[in-house]
Amino acid sequence: MAVTTHLTWLHEKILQNHFGGKRLSLLYKGSVHGFCSGDLLDRCYNQGPTLTVIYGEHRIIGAYAEESYQERKAASIILFALQETKISEWKLGLCTPERLFCHDNVKYNSTTNFQIELRNRKVIMGSKTTEDLGLVQNCTISIQDCEVFRCEDLLDERKIKGVTELRKSLLSALRTYEPYGSLVPQIRILLLGPVGAGKSSFFNSVRSVFQGHVTHQALVGTNRTGISEKYRTYSIRDGKDGQYLPFILCDSLGLGEKEGGLCRDDIFYILNGNIRDRYQFNPMESIKLSHRDYIDSPSLEDRIHCVAFVFDVNSIEHFSSQMIVKIRRLRRELINAGVVHVALLTHVDSMDLITKGDLIEIDRCVPLRSKLEEVQRKLGFALSDISVVSNYSSEWELDPVKDVLILSALRRMLWAADDFLEDLPLEKQVDVFDGVEALKESGNQRKEIIKCAQGRKLICERFT
Repeated sequence: MAVTTHLTWLHEKILQNHFGGKRLSLLYKGSVHGFCSGDLLDRCYNQGPTLTVIYGEHRIIGAYAEESYQERKAASIILFALQETKISEWKLGLCTPERLFCHDNVKYNSTTNFQIELRNRKVIMGSKTTEDLGLVQNCTISIQDCEVFRCEDLLDERKIKGVTELRKSLLSALRTYEPYGSLVPQIRILLLGPVGAGKSSFFNSVRSVFQGHVTHQALVGTNRTGISEKYRTYSIRDGKDGQYLPFILCDSLGLGEKEGGLCRDDIFYILNGNIRDRYQFNPMESIKLSHRDYIDSPSLEDRIHCVAFVFDVNSIEHFSSQMIVKIRRLRRELINAGVVHVALLTHVDSMDLITKGDLIEIDRCVPLRSKLEEVQRKLGFALSDISVVSNYSSEWELDPVKDVLILSALRRMLWAADDFLEDLPLEKQVDVFDGVEALKESGNQRKEIIKCAQGRKLICERFT
């Protein structure tokens, strides 16, 4: 059976970040390997920097060794105390591991001010040390358990190499991707979400990865106001050969509270391919059928093949009831219309205590997993349909970890689009929107059943 730590995820992250962003690998656990200093040192000699964690009845204390423990050789030791989410430290200075762990009957020395007696299950420290660590005046602490961890860089050479190879593999797969059945030359992905969620930033990030340097073609606003007021369809040239990539990212006005933001009718016009690039949205009313940017007879390649809902991971818990109702209603209508959709969470790197190492192992990141479950609970998305990214915003250079998240999210969107295309009944190919004339003669509230290029029936509610 694998030996596991007593540390909670939160306490482990606090210690990791406090001591320089280290990954902790458990070497020794007293309750498993025995409370004997000889056994501890046998497991911990020559292991590089180590972190010793002592679990008392009401507190966690310990010692961080900046160099490997070596027999009879002093190492620089930093003592710490972890109380709830606050950590305090005191530099003990140079100390041999034998003296620190009371090995070979080395007795407590008042000049050392700190000693771990495993055999007697207690920690002895001087009053000055106790005070500097912010502990109550109790110079002896009973040991409930003791653990020692090897401290390694979160992104060591092996992990960086793995991330770089994965980035290369994803780039190759996306550059050579072909839409299902070659039914369309490019997949169209609509980015939908609240104002300021990071839709335009995601496009900029995707373009940056394929260009090989950070770019900002789409203007980006603030979290409160956003800046996208036009419908934009962005084709991206590959920086490697100058060819257009097999997908188009479509950006739009953000979803607002209540009646603000992108009109509901405009969403379905976009889905159907009725709106041209650069159309200026009017939050108060949808596009007129007589407008010069209205397309009467769009083809399948003009249609949206996948919708990506974009949310700021830090805003999910603050969504109003109106926003939740609006998104859930949109999802129901998309499902009824047969339009595939996924979710994209942005700004994951801004979450408390999240490190770059966590972005490599998203599945093991406890607070991020709770965010995914919150999206599932509040908005109804399946966990398998949710991707996370860290967009480029203020960076000057590309980061392979960010690139992998961005490319993985894009690949998931293309897979979803393939599902949409594969589900179209090929034996019933007809002209797109052959009932468009009926649209122009509609009443105040109507349901249109519009035939798309592959015979699918799309039911849209229209209000005029």
